[in-house]
Amino acid sequence: MANGIVAVAMSGGVDSSVAAALLVEQGYTVFGVMLRLWSEPGKRDSNRCCTPDAMAQARRVAAKLKIPFYPINAQDVFRQEVVQHFLDGYAAGNTPNPCLVCNRFIRWDYMLRHAQVMGAERMATGHYARLRIANNGLVELIKGIDENKDQSYVLSVLDQAQLSRTLLPIGEYTKPQVRELARKHGLPVAERQDSQDLCFLAGQDYREFLTRHMPEIVKPGKIITGDGRVVGEHRGLGFYTIGQRKGLGIASSKPLYVIEKRGDENLLVVGEEGDLRFYGLTATHVNWVAGFPPAARFNGEIKIRYKAHLALGEVIVLSEDRIEIRFDPPLRDITPGQRAVIYQGEQVLGGGTIERAISKCAE
Repeated sequence: MANGIVAVAMSGGVDSSVAAALLVEQGYTVFGVMLRLWSEPGKRDSNRCCTPDAMAQARRVAAKLKIPFYPINAQDVFRQEVVQHFLDGYAAGNTPNPCLVCNRFIRWDYMLRHAQVMGAERMATGHYARLRIANNGLVELIKGIDENKDQSYVLSVLDQAQLSRTLLPIGEYTKPQVRELARKHGLPVAERQDSQDLCFLAGQDYREFLTRHMPEIVKPGKIITGDGRVVGEHRGLGFYTIGQRKGLGIASSKPLYVIEKRGDENLLVVGEEGDLRFYGLTATHVNWVAGFPPAARFNGEIKIRYKAHLALGEVIVLSEDRIEIRFDPPLRDITPGQRAVIYQGEQVLGGGTIERAISKCAE
């Protein structure tokens, strides 16, 4: 086919299935690939991704579209890169987002390399985001049409080499339109429901997973206020998130919230709601989609987590790998370990992993 050879990362869900159908319709030579990811012994059937049922669904879609389908074993590298990052993040008192690590090191590295060995020139996924070529020839990452499903945030870790080999066929559609396309093409997954759980948790609470795989993280410690007053005892820092109010086990005349986790001291810091307002953050492991920042200092719109609203901020480039972002007005619940992603309009400029929140008194 004149359009080239494309590997579609299939999950057994409606989005990646429609992505494959659209590319076949557009005249590409298409084959499907699906990762076999690590799961706990005895829990493979409960994982969100790569269950035997999901694999069977992907095979049925591939058969319907008359394209080859190949599983790729990524169990060891997934355990080493993604699961270990998740565990290490909580051990350090952070709240990591393993999906970003998976996209960077598993899908667009391990999976893409395997697809290229199998003959693919590019790889396509079912993400709700778009790509466009700028006048300078660089690939720009753009929000998906569907604001409710936009996944440009989780693709902000990709670079030009990866994006230049990527197709995002459903970014121009809304979720209802994608389901209608699945029905139009007679795909057996048209009504399959989405899952929001982390793929390797198998439907369980992440705290149970942490307890089994890193029992040392379940280390009780002191709960203190900002001025150092001890007000209780926590069960282990991994069991708490910034902004959490319920489940602290503290008797107080005013509602108290988690405002900081000090992993090196095993301290959980609580305060009143006003203490959750932060005027800035620093972030490291910065990736610029273009390969470089637009300026040493510039304004943008920032998401401090996947489902957060965009907030206006000033971005200051501290080094090749580190930035500071200042907000006015201040933001709640800035959480170390999450990703701060920078937008200008519909375009993703880049982002970094939050290392600390900056309170007013720290300016």
